[in-house]
Amino acid sequence: MTACYCGSSLSYAECCQPRHLGTALAPTAEKLMRSRYSAFAVGDGAYLVRTAHATDTAEALSKWAKSVLWLGLTIHGTEQGTEADTVGTVSFTAKYLEKSREVSLTEKSNFEKRDGAWIYLNGKLTVAEKKLNRNEPCPCGSGKKLKQCHG
Repeated sequence: MTACYCGSSLSYAECCQPRHLGTALAPTAEKLMRSRYSAFAVGDGAYLVRTAHATDTAEALSKWAKSVLWLGLTIHGTEQGTEADTVGTVSFTAKYLEKSREVSLTEKSNFEKRDGAWIYLNGKLTVAEKKLNRNEPCPCGSGKKLKQCHG
């Protein structure tokens, strides 16, 4: 069983994959946010385009998402965004490794439900970067040094 990239206790096949395949809709704004994070982790640009008001092309998103190593997602909170709502916000931090930089994206994202489906509208993004030393432990959790793992 492959754990879901979004950090839920479910497997990817039980959690975000059905949304990526188009066989299930995200019932809440938070679940859409989680499925979008997982789409970045697997490089599914088509899903990212389908679930956003306006964005880059699927090809560009897929290429970029596959060029980094996604390290994890932390949900800080939600406002509205339940199954009964039509708008919602989700605050989160997503981390990825790009070359020898650990990047943290913290965002308060706005979502809207249109025709029964949640979509990402926009967000207020803060980016923080940390340059990693090649002899530090790799942030992927392997226990190896960065230079022996993803460095």
